Amino acid sequence: MAPVSPPTRPALRARYERRRHEVVATAAQLFAERGYSETSIGDLTAATGLAAGGLYHYIGSKEALLLSICDELLEPLLPRAREIAAAPGPAERRLRELMHAWLEHIEAHLDHMLVFAQERHVLERDPQWAHLRRRRKEFEQILDELLARGEAEGTMSFPDRSMTLLALLGMVNYTPQWLRPAGRLSAAEIADHYCDLILA
Repeated sequence: MAPVSPPTRPALRARYERRRHEVVATAAQLFAERGYSETSIGDLTAATGLAAGGLYHYIGSKEALLLSICDELLEPLLPRAREIAAAPGPAERRLRELMHAWLEHIEAHLDHMLVFAQERHVLERDPQWAHLRRRRKEFEQILDELLARGEAEGTMSFPDRSMTLLALLGMVNYTPQWLRPAGRLSAAEIADHYCDLILA
């Protein structure tokens, strides 16, 4: 079942999008706590306060809801990554700025990241998630190009750049397992620590 098209009037559309965002955030929290497969439509209606019909009005299906959760991990992060990479300045500065944006986005979407980690085995195989894989690949390519630019500038040196990229992705993608908002380290401090590790 597809979601109902959002209203065209600006005020009504803004209210619709705000409510839909709340539904996606609530679902991300439930999926992170219980698992996607173990969370029922009844659990979702109870948590959102919507009847089943109202829930489908915003999301279309449980599977579409999972897609929305994963989409929010790259929106607006991917456009921001493009903007940072295209800006002038040394590659190291661009890399640190991107790492800050990335970790701050993760901190604001911890539940989304945990859901992605739990369901990654499905997302990696199913053809319907191809667009999500393409967008993630583009983000990884932006990171790799910044590392390559740093090598060309002589400010970065790696025994194996591809291994460095994988290490960086691994560190960041594991962060939601231990990161706690208002914890000992801020997202910006974690980003700087990660940069220091790979640039040492």
